[in-house]
Amino acid sequence: MAIAYFFIAFLLSFMFCLLLLRYIKLHEHLSADFELDGVQKFHVRAVPRIGGLAICGALVLTVPLMAALESSRQWPAIAMLCVAALPCFLGGFAEDLLKIGLIKTRLACMAVSALLLFLGCGIGVFRLDVSLLDQALLQYSWLAAAFTVFAVVGMINAINLIDGYNGLAVAVSLIILGSISYVGVQVGDRMVVIVAMTMIGAGVGFLLWNWPRGLIFLGDGGAYLYGFVIAALVVALVQRHPQISAWYAAVLLIYPVMETVFTIHRRMQRRHHVGLPDAAHLHQLIYKRMMRWAVGSSHPHHRTMRNSMTSPYLWLLSSLGVIPATILWSNTHALQLALLGFAVLYIWLYRSIARFRSPRWMIYRRPAYLIEKE
Repeated sequence: MAIAYFFIAFLLSFMFCLLLLRYIKLHEHLSADFELDGVQKFHVRAVPRIGGLAICGALVLTVPLMAALESSRQWPAIAMLCVAALPCFLGGFAEDLLKIGLIKTRLACMAVSALLLFLGCGIGVFRLDVSLLDQALLQYSWLAAAFTVFAVVGMINAINLIDGYNGLAVAVSLIILGSISYVGVQVGDRMVVIVAMTMIGAGVGFLLWNWPRGLIFLGDGGAYLYGFVIAALVVALVQRHPQISAWYAAVLLIYPVMETVFTIHRRMQRRHHVGLPDAAHLHQLIYKRMMRWAVGSSHPHHRTMRNSMTSPYLWLLSSLGVIPATILWSNTHALQLALLGFAVLYIWLYRSIARFRSPRWMIYRRPAYLIEKE
């Protein structure tokens, strides 16, 4: 039955995006991103950045179907999860419309969502597979609540941080949710599987409009929503099923987490505010070092193609964390080794590209016949 939610969410999201684009003249003064020369701006025309509205709408409208088809134990928990997600989504959606970074308001909305998850849904960080910490988390609920807020807010920001190019944040989220759905099936957690499949379907419906043509952007609201749902489902899996190693979450989410940690370190080292944007993320280095001259001229179509060609590099990198996490979800020691291996790979890759020593296999070279045509 979970596959039915996938298709319903897919159709709803696809149609919402279609309607948003069909009637763009009615809302582009609010929804479109007209800033083309900002630090983190790589699009070539004004594009609506409210794709998260389609994702949220697909999720919310699927809940009544769940109420009709699922047991009285499943759908109320899913409905409460959706309620918990609303503050962070609305905070991000407000940023999409106002076009300003409301840092304190943003963090407050994220924290409210995390607390609703902990208090309303009963989902929290009670186990890290570190003996002393686990005892403290079980003994002091306030400590578990603090860890939950930290983990959820961190994951929301991590997904938003990698939302820089067409298809990047959404596809990485779908890859992660695919793993969550698989592990949920293995341990028989129907609630997790249903929500994961619904979000995958909604994401695919959006992705058809976003990649590669970049007709609509996910926006902060959509990125926050995906970050929250991913954090909630991973925390729920680890909390409910002791056979799942807590290190599964660490390896599964290692790409966005590494990007976040690296960003904080870089900005602090340069004495920049950690909440202000810069142009030194790994995906931005890949674009500037390898994609900028790879496709055609400065024509808008070519620039859009370069934008979209950046994302598959990061899909692959993310998969190098997701695949071992999915295979080794119950093996703590193997997951720890996988975590260490990915961290070493990320640091090596970042430093290589930053120093203009990119691996040759990563450099896209146009076929000669395409160059001749130009």
